Amino acid sequence: MVKSMTGFGRASAINNGVAITVEIKSVNHRYLELNARIPRAYMQLEDNIRSYLATRLSRGKLDLNLNLDFSAAESDKTVSIDRGLLRNYLDELESVSKEFGLTNDITVSSVLRLPDVLSLTQNESDTNEMWQAVKPVVEEATDALIRQREAEGQRLYSDIVTKLDAINERVAVINARVPVLTEEYCEKLKKRIEKLLGGAEVDQQRLLTEVAIMADKTAIDEEVVRLGSHAKALEEALLSEKPAGKYIDNSIQEMNREVNTISSKIGDLEVTRIVLELKSIIEQIREQIQNIE
Repeated sequence: MVKSMTGFGRASAINNGVAITVEIKSVNHRYLELNARIPRAYMQLEDNIRSYLATRLSRGKLDLNLNLDFSAAESDKTVSIDRGLLRNYLDELESVSKEFGLTNDITVSSVLRLPDVLSLTQNESDTNEMWQAVKPVVEEATDALIRQREAEGQRLYSDIVTKLDAINERVAVINARVPVLTEEYCEKLKKRIEKLLGGAEVDQQRLLTEVAIMADKTAIDEEVVRLGSHAKALEEALLSEKPAGKYIDNSIQEMNREVNTISSKIGDLEVTRIVLELKSIIEQIREQIQNIE
């Protein structure tokens, strides 16, 4: 199934009083790139999350936000006092008091406000234990993201197939136009020769030879076959089980090359108009496949 690289997934759960929320936003990117916003105390989870997402997604720029709310859980933070630093502060304050004759009005609350004396530290949680709590939420958010990417991918696939049908229709018109152009060329050449010869009889064998040379120069059978082959290969790649985005760009380049060759072989206004339409359709497909995983 074709997957877009654009999507959004969100999931939340409560585990042991901790409210866990995961949001993942995805846009197109050549490779798989993750930008994770995780609480500082749990940054060690990024490797787990990155490894897991690599098993589910192959391309896309991902913005992941992990929010952990401990308000309903038992506190996992510890208050600590740097007693050595506090002792140095007190010694210096006592020294200043004696030296300058100042009243030493130090209180517990005042010294605890001194820089770096009081600190609030996050107790280290077992990485594996926290990951076991977070992983199901990451999985659910990823599932939601993939569902959205699949839905968008299906829309892309349908639109691309419609455009491939339009390409085949226009190529068929060009192919049908070639014999007409040959007949027109034959008639023009015959009139030109008759004019040059002043009404004398035209050498039919020579005329047929010239027409055959022209027909050979304007033959586009091979280009039409290759164009159809590349269009078919592109559609098959879209139906592949493997991510197709990296591989179908080559088909687009080859289709453009065949259309350019057709244009250079046939100097006809109607064909030129159709060729311009073909190039426009191929460019639209090229833009769309940039967002396919």
